[in-house]
Amino acid sequence: MYEYELSQLRSADLLRQAQQERLAREAVRSRRAARREAAGHEAEGGVHTGRTRRLRFLRAA
Repeated sequence: MYEYELSQLRSADLLRQAQQERLAREAVRSRRAARREAAGHEAEGGVHTGRTRRLRFLRAA
């Protein structure tokens, strides 16, 4: 009976671990999708003049 209980505990532990790994993969997929979507919106909008912005520093008196 003791071995059966150990087997059940191990099985439950493996199921929890697999669920956590699935959740982690889903989180990674959704973050990647959000980055792709944000990059797509960035590419669609905004006017690019081709000039780079220059920072102007003022001298202290």
